[in-house]
Amino acid sequence: MMLIPCPHCGPRAHAEFTFDRPVEAITRPDDTADALVRNLFSRDNPRGHSRELWRHTYGCRAWIALTRDTATHAITDVQAWGAKA
Repeated sequence: MMLIPCPHCGPRAHAEFTFDRPVEAITRPDDTADALVRNLFSRDNPRGHSRELWRHTYGCRAWIALTRDTATHAITDVQAWGAKA
């Protein structure tokens, strides 16, 4: 079980959270259709550190950005994300 340290609630089981996407895959309003397809469907999945967006769905419902090693699942940084940050 992976524990995710929510900045609002403290450490919680990963089952309380929902993974959204890597931060670099966030689309922007001025992206072209090719850029949207590349960001949403054709991303690389390298081993190593990844900056990701997660939502504490079954807790405070806040969005968080965390840095996670995709090979070991070790979390090195967590920050609140969005308007409530």
